[in-house]
Amino acid sequence: MGMSVTISAATEDDAEQILKLQYLCYQGEAELYGDYSIEPLTQTLDGLRTELAAGCVLVARLGDEVVGSVRGTVDADGTASIAGLIVHPRMQRHGLGGRLLGAVEDRLADEWSALRFRLATGHRNEGNLRLYRKWGYAQVGTERVSAKVTLVTLEKGVTALVGSA
Repeated sequence: MGMSVTISAATEDDAEQILKLQYLCYQGEAELYGDYSIEPLTQTLDGLRTELAAGCVLVARLGDEVVGSVRGTVDADGTASIAGLIVHPRMQRHGLGGRLLGAVEDRLADEWSALRFRLATGHRNEGNLRLYRKWGYAQVGTERVSAKVTLVTLEKGVTALVGSA
């Protein structure tokens, strides 16, 4: 009946679609905090292209359309920072976020030698917090980044991949 969603490495040609999707996806986050100056809404295309070149960026495609994306980098200590997990609003609540998260974890562990994973989300974003806890992440800290936004940092080791959702 319909096309299935595929997950693959992003290319520079995907940058514009990722940026537009990011802008769409973070509207709800900005509304939740009453802060439309958050970095995902102010990032430039050049800034995104720099991230594409420096790390592991995956996209979920439905045909030619990018309907999801996630990014990751690994530091010298083997800690992978995962960020920018986005799924088009019409594709949410169907497991695509979890598929993207699992795919980037696998790629970062296998190809970038990650030993642990770290990510952050806003303290009011219950959907994200629920997803990350389901995937084995535990809260390790908080950081107030503005008068309205506190980031919750969550982490898990690579061994937690076994038996994750």
